[in-house]
Amino acid sequence: MADIQRRKTPTVWIGQVRVGWEVPVVVQSMTNTDTADVAATVEQVAALALAGSELVRVTVNNEDAAAAVPAIIEGLDKRGIRVPIIGDFHYNGHLLLKKFPEAARGLAKYRINPGNVSIGRKDDDNFRTMIECAVENHKPVRIGVNWGSLDQALLTRMMDENNKRPDPQPAREVMIEAMIASALNSASAAERYGLGHDMIILSAKVSGVRDLIDVYTRLAERCDYPLHLGLTEAGMGSKGLIASTAGLAPLLLAGIGDTIRVSLTPKPGGDRTEEVRASQQILQSLSIRSFMPQVTSCPGCGRTTSTYFQELAEQIQGYLRASMPEWRKKYAGVEELKLAVMGCVVNGPGESKHANLGISLPGTFEDPKAPVYVDGKLYTTLRGDSIVAEFKQILDNYVESHYGQRATSGELVETR
Repeated sequence: MADIQRRKTPTVWIGQVRVGWEVPVVVQSMTNTDTADVAATVEQVAALALAGSELVRVTVNNEDAAAAVPAIIEGLDKRGIRVPIIGDFHYNGHLLLKKFPEAARGLAKYRINPGNVSIGRKDDDNFRTMIECAVENHKPVRIGVNWGSLDQALLTRMMDENNKRPDPQPAREVMIEAMIASALNSASAAERYGLGHDMIILSAKVSGVRDLIDVYTRLAERCDYPLHLGLTEAGMGSKGLIASTAGLAPLLLAGIGDTIRVSLTPKPGGDRTEEVRASQQILQSLSIRSFMPQVTSCPGCGRTTSTYFQELAEQIQGYLRASMPEWRKKYAGVEELKLAVMGCVVNGPGESKHANLGISLPGTFEDPKAPVYVDGKLYTTLRGDSIVAEFKQILDNYVESHYGQRATSGELVETR
């Protein structure tokens, strides 16, 4: 993995998950079910956890949602799923945490948005109540500032002060500074009310990529709290994926960020776990963490008028995803495996040699054969209608011989 100098932070325990510079960046996600619907929420949390989400946040917006939290945790426990559940509170969190102490005890962390509680106004009783609940229950808190719900009293005061300056800054600069001030002031208040320095995580989420990079770069320079990264609304499809990658990659490579979330807008009825896989792929593409074997495949061109290599790449990718839950239990380190599925002779053999296991399929007008390379060396050549099945068998044999508990030489014996 990449040798990135992470900024030093305290270690924060969220349930059984550690967050901070001494441990890998953690993947987080959030449900979009009605939290009061226990069955649906358990089902989605389970799916997110099985996809690899190490923390899952749920909305706790009313009494029905708060009352459902213990049942959700119990339902997950019956399935053997121990993923920490985070409660997302806005406006009425001080009331819910007090009225539903079992929920307060069961949640692994509270997320508080300082723009939606009383801090910064005539008093901060609501914020203080939530912090005192966290202290009483030994729970960490993420103070999550969001530019869509920034403390308006703070922003107005800073805008007024800026306007009185002889050289006023652009409004964007004031907005970024107001977000940082909100986060740091709230963290200081939380510590005054008894929350430990090592029980606080900060976030300052925006929707613009350049804004995200700027606000987190400055925030990281001014504190040592662990930081949760992510665009607050990344968007749908390729827009959301590209914007999230563009925003997170520079920060992560600079050593900034301890937990991440890719907040994708799913299609109606879409798969919520897509955001988990996106987070994992960002980290793996940056060589920060490995989650599953990676498949390199070419985009295709006039030399590859057949769709066969595309179909094989898709089948192998699906096979890896389906196999990983069992492989992860049996084969330590298998997530580092690299495969190549290439479509013609131009780059096929070269890319295949750079992978642990690669296949170069015949392009248009090429001989109908597919050389297979294992750890850079030609292993065999496949022909006929059973290429997919034979390649999968070679893959299975490679995994067993290189990552199995009884693996010795790590070599495959050439069969043909």
